[in-house]
Amino acid sequence: MQHYLLSVVQPADGRPPATEELAEIMRNVEAFNDELRAAGAWVFSGGLHGPETATMLRPEGGDVLVTDGPYAEGKEYLGGVCLIRAADLDEALAWGRKAALATTLPIEVRPFADQH
Repeated sequence: MQHYLLSVVQPADGRPPATEELAEIMRNVEAFNDELRAAGAWVFSGGLHGPETATMLRPEGGDVLVTDGPYAEGKEYLGGVCLIRAADLDEALAWGRKAALATTLPIEVRPFADQH
């Protein structure tokens, strides 16, 4: 089994869904996580606060410079992550499709490097 990162891509200019719609999305996300757990594919998942809460740490001249804000400004940002186990990319993409349907947001699927 390999590990894959499912990244939830959140639009920066998006408005939060209405209360009822958000409740349905959250039920769908919980059902998705339950399905991952039942299949033995779930490792970790969680949502993130917006990029305005980010703090950057950059090495500079033997020290570390600390600044507020995201690494880069953009039209989208990382809204959450899900770390899964999957036999191969096809299986990871199948989970990614389910995540996209549950969250109603784009999902980026990436394998971890140097897995054996």
